[in-house]
Formats: sequence, structure tokens, C-alpha cells
Amino acid sequence: MYLLTVREDFSAAHRLLSTGGKCAELHGHNWKVEVQVRAEDLDGSGMAIDFHDLSAITREIVEELDHRYLNDLPAFQSQNPTAENLARYIYEGLAGRLDKERVEVDLVRVWESETTAATYRKTPDPAR
Repeated sequence: MYLLTVREDFSAAHRLLSTGGKCAELHGHNWKVEVQVRAEDLDGSGMAIDFHDLSAITREIVEELDHRYLNDLPAFQSQNPTAENLARYIYEGLAGRLDKERVEVDLVRVWESETTAATYRKTPDPAR
């Protein structure tokens, strides 16, 4: 199996409602996003997916979040825009845009700071 990783970043503000403490106040982060995809085979040129293409797809999703107040986005109307929920949001966005015959999302890791991150990963389909 091949694993490929790209990184992107974005800046955004949020509030974590019903958590109490400082995080309930409006604040922002310079988020880092790490995306890992997996592939069983390579194409005729020896690639699972071109890094440029993977970065472009990831950037499309991250652009939806960049310089936004995350609580205003439809995806976060009924849930807090935590690092955990952002990781799942980006994962699902990628899963819907990738050619699943070639590559699948393995994990998405969202760094809220230099020392804290949340990772979302689904259990791979054993039939694949």
C-alpha cells in the first residue's frame, strides 16, 4: 500500500459554544491541515495521484474555511467547529472529490496550534 501526504493551512475564527471557559469566546487559529491518502496500485506513470492534484483538491475544501467565522457555515450550525469536527468535514469533502478507484482518504489531521491536533480516520473497507 502507498500512503501520500499533503499539507495546507488556513486562518479562521470560531467559538465553541456550551463548553465554558475561554474557548466559548470568539477567537481564531492559524490551522494546519494534513491529508493522507492511500492506494494499492500506481498508474502507468508510477503515481497513485499527482501531488499537485491532491493539493488542489485539498485547497478547494480549505478555501471554504479560510478567513471565515466557522460557526456561520452550514456544516457547523448544529455542531461546534472543533478541530475534531473540522477534520471530519475535510475528510468527507475529500472523499467526495477523489477518484475512489485510484485513491482513498486515509486520514485528515487538523492542527489547531503547534502542539495540538485532532485526527479523523475511517476504518478501511476490508474488501478493498
